[in-house]
Amino acid sequence: MMSVNDLNYEVTTAADQRANVLRHWIGLITALVDAVTVLTVVGGTSIVYHFVAYRHLGNDKVTVELASMIAAIFVFTNLMRGRYRLENYLSTKGQITSAFTVWNLAMIAFVAIVFMAKVNDQYSRAVVLVTYVAGVPLIALARSAIVRTISMASKTGRITSERVFLIGRESEVMSFVSRHQPWNIGFSIVDVAFLRSNDSRRINDPAAALAADLATASARARDLKPDAVFIALPWSDQETIDACIDAFMNLPVAIHLTPERVMDRFDNPHIVRIGSLASLRLTRPALSFAQILFKRVFDVFAASAILMLSLPVLLLVAIAIKLDSKGPVLFLQRRYGFNQEPFRIFKFRTMTTTDDGEVVKQATRNDPRITRIGGFLRRYNLDELPQLLNVIAGQMSLVGPRPHALAHDREFQRKIALYARRHNVKPGITGWAQVNGLRGETDTDEKMARRIAYDHWYIDNWSFWLDLGILLRTVFSPSAFRNAR
Repeated sequence: MMSVNDLNYEVTTAADQRANVLRHWIGLITALVDAVTVLTVVGGTSIVYHFVAYRHLGNDKVTVELASMIAAIFVFTNLMRGRYRLENYLSTKGQITSAFTVWNLAMIAFVAIVFMAKVNDQYSRAVVLVTYVAGVPLIALARSAIVRTISMASKTGRITSERVFLIGRESEVMSFVSRHQPWNIGFSIVDVAFLRSNDSRRINDPAAALAADLATASARARDLKPDAVFIALPWSDQETIDACIDAFMNLPVAIHLTPERVMDRFDNPHIVRIGSLASLRLTRPALSFAQILFKRVFDVFAASAILMLSLPVLLLVAIAIKLDSKGPVLFLQRRYGFNQEPFRIFKFRTMTTTDDGEVVKQATRNDPRITRIGGFLRRYNLDELPQLLNVIAGQMSLVGPRPHALAHDREFQRKIALYARRHNVKPGITGWAQVNGLRGETDTDEKMARRIAYDHWYIDNWSFWLDLGILLRTVFSPSAFRNAR
């Protein structure tokens, strides 16, 4: 636990003043970095393409015009999306996705503009295509570099994101500071005001003491000119919070309530207003209606296409299973789907047993129950192909957390916190955990907990491009076949 003496909120030094001034230029600096990056990508791509294809450097005027137009559209799109604010550069999370999204929007806008202006013949289609492909990794690298630079500068005090004044009782202020370490996101604490306890046994007139404390604190804040005042009090202490708000409302500052501990559990709590009702939304459904619809349409078309193309393979596998051992070709087992609704999953039978009761023994390495053809099917994930029928039926998705037997679900739900959260999306034929090598036997709680952590990450970070990447890695990445049994 930190002590009061650990808080350094002395009058700002010359370095602090420079850090405070620099933050106002971050928007211009980051916009210039983006512009230079795009100009370099477009210009370099055009020169290289023309040299390789035609052994000359191309038309300088057209290249400059093309580069300037795409760079202007890219910067303008970022500006409209509010991406050039300092707070967007203090964390690497979501930066690559954001840059990729804006790059796509910029290229679509460029194509639309040149088409509407009827100047599309002026620019080489090949150059535009190569520029788009080359821009994806290069812009991502440039964005990553600038974010890391700004983030490190904010943590070392070279850039101040916000000058804050803290007020509250000592225990709450110190708890907030120790939990969130605001200097790591560029906050400069200009001063701290501790409110005296409202314990009437120690203070004869708590209301008068609070009024005196707030009068002194607001006067100090007015002199120090912070950007924001953070009130560190339990949200249940409404009377004191109201008094603090009234005291600072007359100052040109933003007023914040420090977060309650429960909010530390969630990445993106959000104030939602519906009519006259405002609420703090801690979580939301994993996917929006539009995302669910898009994912479903892709699943149906892709699963149907794969099923049609793989019919000869399915037929050969079915014949091999029938010739190899006695029993059905398909193995049906109850699994939990979306919202823990049970369904029967289709798999090619790879074992001599077809357990689906209250006790289901997991397959282990060199399990004697695995048939000869079953070992091959498991090794190359071919036993999962019949689940395309589950996908078309709407019980599964191509990508999602892998479903487990009901007996295993019930067992691990008792042992692993938030295990059932994996059912907030449809289960998948393949998933993020599987392409990262987390498949096979889960003979320890730690193995299953790690797999569930990957499932939760997938739910929190879903995108179509993530699904597409997982599908490609399922086919081409060696880690997707690791630990097969």
